[in-house]
Parts: sequence; C-alpha cells; structure tokens
Amino acid sequence: MTDSRFPRRVFGEGGEPDVRFTLANERTFLAWVRTSLALLAGAVAVHASAVDLDEWVKLVSSLVLLGAAALTIGQAWSRWHRVELAIRTGRPLPGFAGPAMLAGILGLLIAAFAVGVVIVALR
Repeated sequence: MTDSRFPRRVFGEGGEPDVRFTLANERTFLAWVRTSLALLAGAVAVHASAVDLDEWVKLVSSLVLLGAAALTIGQAWSRWHRVELAIRTGRPLPGFAGPAMLAGILGLLIAAFAVGVVIVALR
C-alpha cells in the first residue's frame, strides 16, 4: 500500500513516529503560520493607519512587514518539513534561525518606525 499523504517525500521516509511528536511539530508549524498572519495584519494596519507619518515610512514599513510575513511562512514550511523528516528517520533535530531572523527584522522595523515618528514630530 502506498502512502497518499502530502508531502510524499516526508511521509515516505522512515517509520511511523509517536503521534505526539508529529502533532507537536504540526502545532509549531501552525504557531508560525499565526505569526505570519499577524505580520500580514500589521502590514495592512500600518499602511491604512491614521498615524501621521510620511507616506514613504508607511510604504516601507508595510513592505518590510509583508516581506517578514512571506519569510516567516516559508521558514515555517521548511522547518516543519525538516523536523518531520528528522523525527521519522531518527536523526537529530535541525537548527532553526527563524526566531533570530524575525527578531532582527522587527527590531530594524521598530527603529525605522521610531525615526519616522521623530521626523514628523520635529516638523
């Protein structure tokens, strides 16, 4: 019997792990999806915001948040895939730079947004 689960490359490898590990991996994936959706909502909120900021600040902030949302969803899928393979084959869990990447992007965005607020306040 062939396994029809998606993605076949993952589910065709190794043996069936304890279901708790697979479900924990899935919950982690879904948490990163929620984070991506929050970043997307932030991009929309910043762009449509009533905050008195220059249009370029709103545009750049929105684009950075959109990029962060796209990167986050990509990292989520990649991590789920690599962790599921590791669980199924008994290999060590892979490292994950997602939180550090996201913290760096958001830190830069917060700094840029603060500079935009200061520029508007000094006018």
